[in-house]
Amino acid sequence: MTRPETPTLDRVAFPADLKSLSDADLAILADELRAEVISAVSETGGHLGSSLGVVELSVALHAVFNTPHDKLIWDVGHQCYPHKVLTGRRDRIRTLRQKDGLSGFTKRAESEFDPFGAAHSSTSISAALGFATARDLGMSTGDAIAVIGDGSISAGMAYEALNNAGAEGRRMIVILNDNEMSIAPPVGAMSKYLSGLYAEGSPFPLFKDMADGFEAALPGPLREGAKRARSLVTAQHPKGTLFEELGFSYIGPIDGHDMAQLLPVLRSVKARSTGPVLIHCCTVKGKGYAPAEGSADCYHGVAKFDVPTGEQKKSKPNAPSYTSVFGKALVAEAARDSRVVGITAAMPSGTGINLLQDAFPARVFDVGIAEQHAVTFAAGLAAAGMRPFCAIYSTFLQRAYDQIVHDVALQNLSVRFAIDRAGLVGADGATHAGSFDIGYLSTLPNFTVMAASDEAELVHMVATAARHDDGPIAFRYPRGSGVGAEIPAAGVPFEIGRGVVVREGTGVALLSYGTHMSECLEAAQALEARGVSVTVANARFAKPLDKVLIKQLLRHHEAVITVEEGARGGFGAHVLEWLAGEGAFDRGAKIRTMTLPDRFIDQASPAEMYEDAKLTARTIAAQVLEVLGVVDGGFALRA
Repeated sequence: MTRPETPTLDRVAFPADLKSLSDADLAILADELRAEVISAVSETGGHLGSSLGVVELSVALHAVFNTPHDKLIWDVGHQCYPHKVLTGRRDRIRTLRQKDGLSGFTKRAESEFDPFGAAHSSTSISAALGFATARDLGMSTGDAIAVIGDGSISAGMAYEALNNAGAEGRRMIVILNDNEMSIAPPVGAMSKYLSGLYAEGSPFPLFKDMADGFEAALPGPLREGAKRARSLVTAQHPKGTLFEELGFSYIGPIDGHDMAQLLPVLRSVKARSTGPVLIHCCTVKGKGYAPAEGSADCYHGVAKFDVPTGEQKKSKPNAPSYTSVFGKALVAEAARDSRVVGITAAMPSGTGINLLQDAFPARVFDVGIAEQHAVTFAAGLAAAGMRPFCAIYSTFLQRAYDQIVHDVALQNLSVRFAIDRAGLVGADGATHAGSFDIGYLSTLPNFTVMAASDEAELVHMVATAARHDDGPIAFRYPRGSGVGAEIPAAGVPFEIGRGVVVREGTGVALLSYGTHMSECLEAAQALEARGVSVTVANARFAKPLDKVLIKQLLRHHEAVITVEEGARGGFGAHVLEWLAGEGAFDRGAKIRTMTLPDRFIDQASPAEMYEDAKLTARTIAAQVLEVLGVVDGGFALRA
């Protein structure tokens, strides 16, 4: 593949190299940086659209501020690819999101230019205020700059941080990266106004006068839009709202792709601000790459692709994705029952809720990046007699744990939690891994907790949840394609708390919870060829446990091994605790648990991650041999 020529970018190894470039050179650098990002992501896949939207902003921020002394914090961090290229990681940018490569998000352990790790939204303003406060208390750190999107700033945590930051009054900078509001190309009056802001010896206007000047310089059609945008952030409105008391000086809106606007504004703010400042910067997601700009999702997340055409090189799965299976099953339940509704926190297509949205738009609620609100909103719907399905990734549902405990479990409300991205997820890495939901839900009174072993069971679990009105219920399933199971025409509810034996044996029993059932069956088949007879059972439920099944497995086998795609303290731990209470260990019961290890696992392919976690058919077989006291080098566990 031919890579772009980048003579200006080739002169930049670190942000300090930007200081010697003219403003005209910085604009050229931005064009070359955009081409470099497109080229790199075409080889790795990743979050392209968001990164292309902040190319000029990345260049301008590093040119004006003195990173890493000044702390530049990218909210979520999925737009940080240009930032990584400029901060000494260009030689590794084509390892993005791969095993032993660069993370797809900011990561403290990766570079001193990543002062705060991210991957979940709406954390940047809080972190920036922490840095600003530490600076004022004597720590050796400079300015704190948070770059947050218009979606992320709508979340409750961002409002909490804005409120606190305004009350503190400390010098810090928030850049609102708004790719929802369009702005026309710069007109003469605007450019003239901006260019005069940082003129040598010119008096610096008060920020309010500066903001008024922005609006006055805009052409008529844009002026009202600018006033609307300003009122959203600062509530400069005749009637007044909460925001006018926040204490932020507001500048904007400015064109985030025009260096002639970005540079003077950032230089002025750096030179003369004394308190909290918010710069409203309008950008275009996917900017500068036609296939991305023309795509409905602006190439938010892409596979490897062909640069000239934009065609993505996605492999065609042999089976449908679990997400799509859930979505179709939910549509079927909604068609049967008008009380079924769907809730998502800004992830309709990621969770499959978009299928319900297409079929029954009035019964789907996308609450934005607000998982806490989503859960309590669902609780309110349940209290009113509806049957809400709250579809949220495992890793994002963690953000609403208090609401799950206090608003759902405590009140025994029948909210249905559809938990996507269970287990290890591949290229997004540790920040997006669904490692903890088994443990954090199974400890809660009133909860029923399930995991599908394949896509057919997922359909039945949707039906089970839809008809379960005796309290909250959750079911988990992984990212990616199913195992090829025949999908039933209609879901049939499972008996609550009942598992099933899927393969009969006599030596050791494998009790699987979740989609690692396929790994257990593969391990059992391999062991059978070596004369070891293995039973495989499907638990289906982590709560309530199928105690009858567990007792039968213990009674008829030398040992029982539990297998789950979750952290320690989950399904296996609940089995152990119950057995201990039953006195099973007093009678010499042999039990082993196989879980994810007690550490975070960096990005790689899912297969590589499970190999790292020692949670594969090979390592399951090795655990069986170990518990039987058999030494077999072919299955030996790695040290």
